[in-house]
Amino acid sequence: MEIIDILLYIKNNLKYCYITKTEEEGLLDMNKTESLARRVLGWKLNRWDRWYDYEKSAFIPASDFQPEENIDHAMLLVDRLEKSGFKYSTNGVSEVCFNDVSATGHTLAQAITNAAYLLVEKSSIADRNEIWRQLC
Repeated sequence: MEIIDILLYIKNNLKYCYITKTEEEGLLDMNKTESLARRVLGWKLNRWDRWYDYEKSAFIPASDFQPEENIDHAMLLVDRLEKSGFKYSTNGVSEVCFNDVSATGHTLAQAITNAAYLLVEKSSIADRNEIWRQLC
């Protein structure tokens, strides 16, 4: 496989982080995982390499949170979204729905992560539209 080099700018610490990935899929996972940790779980980036969970007063290494690969991590997303009023349903191991937003994946963890990310992106667009309406 081709090695893809990325230079990411981390706003919180104003530092550069050099990351090498061997698969193109891994590049998208970083943005998806970051969005889910921030918007769904409410975690804050404490340093470039770890999250802080205010509810549990705990630090979580960024490399330890992988919801697409770990079903326990994906279920954290399900629990939080259910507490927020979203109805979780699944059609086997490859399709997941949160209310009217559905997504598929090779595994249940990947399907949960994809559906949660679509939900986050969908709500982000709605939030942006509302802000523009208020400003104009």
